[in-house]
Amino acid sequence: MKTIDDLQVSGRRVFVRADLNVPLDGGTITDDGRIRAVLPTISKLAAAGARVIVASHLGRPKGEPDPRFSLAPAARRLGELLGADVAFADDTVGDSARSTVRGLGDGEVAVVENLRFNPGETSKDDAERGAFADRLAELAELYVGDGFGAVHRKHASVYDLPARLPHAAGGLIATEVAVLKRLTEDVRRPYAVVLGGAKVSDKLGVIDHLLEKADRILIGGGMAYTFLKAQGHEVGASLLQEDQVPTVQDYLRRATERGVEFVLPVDVLAAGAFPDLRAKAPVTAVTTSVDAFPADLMGLDIGPESRKLFAGKLADAATVFWNGPMGVFEHPDFAGGTAAVAQALIDAASPEEGKGAFTVVGGGDSAAAVRTLGFDENAFGHISTGGGASLEYLEGKTLPGLAALED
Repeated sequence: MKTIDDLQVSGRRVFVRADLNVPLDGGTITDDGRIRAVLPTISKLAAAGARVIVASHLGRPKGEPDPRFSLAPAARRLGELLGADVAFADDTVGDSARSTVRGLGDGEVAVVENLRFNPGETSKDDAERGAFADRLAELAELYVGDGFGAVHRKHASVYDLPARLPHAAGGLIATEVAVLKRLTEDVRRPYAVVLGGAKVSDKLGVIDHLLEKADRILIGGGMAYTFLKAQGHEVGASLLQEDQVPTVQDYLRRATERGVEFVLPVDVLAAGAFPDLRAKAPVTAVTTSVDAFPADLMGLDIGPESRKLFAGKLADAATVFWNGPMGVFEHPDFAGGTAAVAQALIDAASPEEGKGAFTVVGGGDSAAAVRTLGFDENAFGHISTGGGASLEYLEGKTLPGLAALED
């Protein structure tokens, strides 16, 4: 896989497929981590005299313009971080994009509007997707893939466009792939994996694959209740995927046979209803053992004993991968479990003897939680920009966007 150091970019139009899919509250960006992650690549190209065309998706518009998903706020923030003017085209391949690109000078940067405003970007029809890639290719002379959060998608700008232009991987993708190789090829042990989030079905593939790789798998978040049910516990009104219980029981059996330790919560923080995440009003919550779960309550975070248990299981780990919060971290009353796991990763990474664990936060909500809860990002070995892409890589899948960058 070539890098941008292998390209002659001075004076040339370089299409950078970034991942600017940032969370928005109205027109306000609530977490700019993905913009900051691609900043080194854009800065390096601009400094080398490239005429940089940045493109990305944002949200899930239905193949047509939707102002709720405009990239204009991301373009403004990119300009602030670069400390330079960033031009913005209000379409992707139309008159505005073409004129904006024509107006670029050496070392200047432009952002084109949301790729998914065009049906060809996400089409499952190869011809339609290819036709859109042809129009994108007309804007540029070179292609740099640096949107790691989208490399698991067979989309026009990710998969088809690199075949039409000389191409290379940006610095972010190169870093992400190097990290994932450390989680799959030459792993330092003990290797502990922490999985959370809402649904166990979202992580079935990675759990299945990790049964061959990990020494310990810690389960929290909404998905924990399906595991607890599989062990015979009642889970009250908690999130439960009843249809996945047999699969989970098979995982638990296989883990025992292979000597992989599954660690589940022993207590949870529960309440009578899901909290209001906008108002964030205090919630009446109780701590309950998983052996005595009230029928009318739902679990919303791992409890204090579970936090201690999880921290202990991570303390001696040499490699830790974490994907998914332990509870409803967006509400302060249910953020404690996620914060405890984040702190446990930091502690594992910096023991007194200097033999720190290699810790990876696997993107998505986990990365957002680290920033929302005020942790120092530099205290972790790596914070990924792509939760879904990381999980699919760990499942052993071929990611279209990475395959397209290989020569």
